[in-house]
Amino acid sequence: MSHPVIDAQAQALGVALLDAWDRCALMPLPSARPGGLSTAQAYAAVTHACMLREARGERRRGWKIGFTNRGIWDRYGVHQPMWAPVWDGTLRLLPGTQATLSLAGLCQPRLEPEIVFGFAQAPRAGMTLAELQACLDWVAHGFEVVHTHFADWRFTAADTAADFALHGRLLVGPRVPVAGWATLAADLSALQVELWGDGDLRDQGQGAIVLDGPLQALKALVDAMAETTPHWHIEAGDVVTTGTLTDAWPLQPGQAWHTRLSDARLAGLTLRTEA
Repeated sequence: MSHPVIDAQAQALGVALLDAWDRCALMPLPSARPGGLSTAQAYAAVTHACMLREARGERRRGWKIGFTNRGIWDRYGVHQPMWAPVWDGTLRLLPGTQATLSLAGLCQPRLEPEIVFGFAQAPRAGMTLAELQACLDWVAHGFEVVHTHFADWRFTAADTAADFALHGRLLVGPRVPVAGWATLAADLSALQVELWGDGDLRDQGQGAIVLDGPLQALKALVDAMAETTPHWHIEAGDVVTTGTLTDAWPLQPGQAWHTRLSDARLAGLTLRTEA
């Protein structure tokens, strides 16, 4: 990850954001500061925080894109996607379909069922969907646990970008090779998911809700990163998750969650939470 020159104000915000992450603590909205917060300032602050994370030994493993689900834009008052790194300490590639997750270190966590991709080679902006698919190694169903350091899940779009795109944890289920999957984009757009919590059907979603489909959302990320954060790049070996197919559901210790997917090639997941 290359690094641009970052001004002192963005550096200070980056330090504050990382401190809130480390302490799992709430902090005031950066957008409420004098002068407000632009998206460019938010990404500059996160870039500085990423430099600090790398300096202490954390390793970037990929990226997440959030607020691709148009169905929740009005609910949260955020009407555009944002993105941030996924780290070695926040990513788990599951050996099967079941996982237990400690909620320690997560601030107001919520659960999101998503579609995740693994890259065999680096993409470039302006690719067609077919060209982008040719860069992929695998596709999987995963759970992203999002969290926020702003009270009551109230924020602006720039705030969410500053808060590491709300990324907390990413659990990735069985990986399915995409080579030869000729209808990948259409099949993922048509994918239906049910989210069950403690035996009750909590929500349902479809792949098309995320910017017309997970592969389309991935293309939007590649193009937007090149324009807005050109110092960030998706590389071979990266894992990228593409946004929730349902609303984000609050998590508490002692819960049991599972998903059911309409495409048998992608396995549903079971998650149990603990303190």
